[in-house]
Amino acid sequence: MERKKILIIDDEESMRHMLSLILKREGYEARGVGKGSEALSLVESESFDFILSDVVMPGMGGLELLQAFKEKKIEATVIMMSAYGNLGTAVEAMKRGAYDYISKPFRPDEVLLTLRKAEERENLRKENLRLRQEVIREYSFGNIVGKSPKMMQLFDTIKKISEYKTSVLIIGESGTGKEMVARCLHYNSPRNNGPFVAINCGAIPETLLESELFGHEKGAFTDAKKEKRGSFEMAHQGTLFLDEIGEMSPSAQVKLLRVLQEGEIKRLGSERPLTVDVRIIAATIRDLSKAVADGRFREDLFYRLNVLPLHLPPLREKKEDIPLLVEHFIHKYNEQHGLNTEGFSEDALARLLEYSWPGNVRELENAIERAMILTQGRRVEAEYLPSEVLGTPPTWKIDLWGDEFSIKKGNRIMEEELIRKALKKTSGNRTQASKILEISHPALLSKIKEYGIEG
Repeated sequence: MERKKILIIDDEESMRHMLSLILKREGYEARGVGKGSEALSLVESESFDFILSDVVMPGMGGLELLQAFKEKKIEATVIMMSAYGNLGTAVEAMKRGAYDYISKPFRPDEVLLTLRKAEERENLRKENLRLRQEVIREYSFGNIVGKSPKMMQLFDTIKKISEYKTSVLIIGESGTGKEMVARCLHYNSPRNNGPFVAINCGAIPETLLESELFGHEKGAFTDAKKEKRGSFEMAHQGTLFLDEIGEMSPSAQVKLLRVLQEGEIKRLGSERPLTVDVRIIAATIRDLSKAVADGRFREDLFYRLNVLPLHLPPLREKKEDIPLLVEHFIHKYNEQHGLNTEGFSEDALARLLEYSWPGNVRELENAIERAMILTQGRRVEAEYLPSEVLGTPPTWKIDLWGDEFSIKKGNRIMEEELIRKALKKTSGNRTQASKILEISHPALLSKIKEYGIEG
């Protein structure tokens, strides 16, 4: 394991010598200097993991040195030491970027314990940075797969509008990847270090939506047993994605408009305004201009949201992307399920290209995952594709599953078919479909999204 490097800055030679002996005995690589100016010059040419610095020194003092480290963006973790310390000095040191503060005289184990805590914090910081970078890569343009002219134009538009705080309205059919585009906008924007909060306005009962968005105070209504932060507060200095914005109630629309105009919210049950800095990205499958004409959506809110509209093309209008998407999902589910699928047969790929994909990319992904799980060989044959893709009526014959006997996988297939049947029977009315399926409306919406069903 690589030894951690520590720089000791103290005008007393005896202190530097004592600390160097302690740290070297514990496996650190220690180096000492007696002046702040000397230390500043050294950290510009060498990298250190930790810096132990005295506060009171001739010439450049510890607090002044801290400020210089901050301005030069020195990444080492700094711990301050002083025999003249008080609470005010400690607070000031923290403000200027110090990790901790030790009062002299101190025992050797105090220094070592502080260093160990600093090491743990540094490891956590690096891990968080690594995970954040992975998330950013996850939602980079590379994960929105497509090479058709329409997708290339979409990528170009996303690049242009990501850096602005202006509201974006994403318009597209179910399954076209509206949330993925919203995440891409967020993680390619200056707000990428802030939170991304997503809320589905159509999946939350109207009576609870305002509480979810704006929060509530304790006692604001019967079940409000404690105060709750809403989505706007949680998305402060980040992005709030409002999916299915067309399902929002009139009263919630009024409050949303006020937030967009004034940058303030009020929790339910409170008169105290809270300032929020949030970028709004909304999405809808509806024609909001028609909803405005019909009086179901506020015209002033529509214009506020529709500053930068993004139209996502349905899969049937960019079928040249299907082979690329197939390869992408094969790679994804080979890794996720431990499969070794090599590809789709010519007949299976032809069926995928012929189908209209009303559920768009989500439906395609679901069909590919299902076929890969059910297939017996390394190449997926057409017989393992869903009945809709094949143009044949649904069947529950076990030979459709080959030698597959998994109850779990069979239940997924049966559940999907029952949902499709219920939506067909109710002409796409999800509320009625949930009743005849005997499940809640939010549960049905969740399963429709999971299976990539358009209905």
